[in-house]
Amino acid sequence: MAKYCLHIILFILLLFSSCGHKATYRIEGELSNLEDLTIFAVFENENVKHVDTLVCDEKGRFLLEEELQGFNTVTFFMDGKMKYFVVYLEPEGNSIKVKGNALYPGLMEVKGNRINEELTALRKDLTPLLSEYQTLRNKITGKNKKNGIEEADFISRQANIRLQIMEKVFAYIKENPKEKASAILIQRHFLDPDDSKKLDELLAGLDSSLSDFYVVRALRQYSEKIKRTELGAQAPDFTAKNIYGENVKLSNYSGRYLLLAFTAPWCDMCHTEDLFLDKVKQNYSKDKLDILMVSLDDDSQEVRNAVESDSIQWNIVTDSASQTMMLMDLYNVSTLPRCFLIDKEGKIILKTDNGIEIRKTLDNLSLK
Repeated sequence: MAKYCLHIILFILLLFSSCGHKATYRIEGELSNLEDLTIFAVFENENVKHVDTLVCDEKGRFLLEEELQGFNTVTFFMDGKMKYFVVYLEPEGNSIKVKGNALYPGLMEVKGNRINEELTALRKDLTPLLSEYQTLRNKITGKNKKNGIEEADFISRQANIRLQIMEKVFAYIKENPKEKASAILIQRHFLDPDDSKKLDELLAGLDSSLSDFYVVRALRQYSEKIKRTELGAQAPDFTAKNIYGENVKLSNYSGRYLLLAFTAPWCDMCHTEDLFLDKVKQNYSKDKLDILMVSLDDDSQEVRNAVESDSIQWNIVTDSASQTMMLMDLYNVSTLPRCFLIDKEGKIILKTDNGIEIRKTLDNLSLK
């Protein structure tokens, strides 16, 4: 009996030791054309981040060794965090080598595990396009002054190259439905916050063996998030407090149209006059249309003071207790401004950042 109990104890100890096992990650790198020899490595999985600070030698070489609980990626930030590249990890740990030019982070050569090598092989095939794309990006964001015509030409050429890159990436995904790299490429290139059709099409084409891959799980969740605020969808319900401490709920506006406007004080296009919100408030029937503004202002008192002198009484929710961030996530708002027109039945009928489009839609609905 004592021997049997000893076996049980040893088994339990082994179980606990294996659950707490830390994987070893060893990453060697050699980066040319670094402006700053200090780089940052951010390890991530679905729940946790771990940050390391590294100093490369004069040739841009570094060695990173860590024993950590299983991670999925490590992102290297270079030159004041202005440039970065991502390395994919095996959760159980692995050894990886990185080599490349800091001026062209999209062309990094990463060896070690199948995901990295598949992505590196694709980058090699796309080298001419990726090089030209990055060259144009450097010109657009560079310090040298550009005239308007020259900059517009750079942007137009860059957009054309991006389309060519996406065509090549799309072909790779279709031809390699079993590769985890395909899921990663979907995540990088085919996420449209306003339309899930392309994402759903590509996800449906992936092999069932990838169903439990963490990237595929995240993409499915993202697709569901997009569908929450697609045109025709039932607007997500919410409860928040406005700057006067009053509860506001979507159900409060039942039987009327609601213009839900996400804004921020530092956003040039977000001001009420740019979105024509002041004109909307003045010219459309209060019995038919309400406006609720959701702003990233931190100080509700400051906002109250600012609107006291306004002849228009605004209904505003600010970021008190992070409720604005909650609403932005609920409505999948990734850029500001963003306005949603919700009809009397609570369905989203317009999603835009254009004040003229708002007014035309309201006029068509005869809400004056």
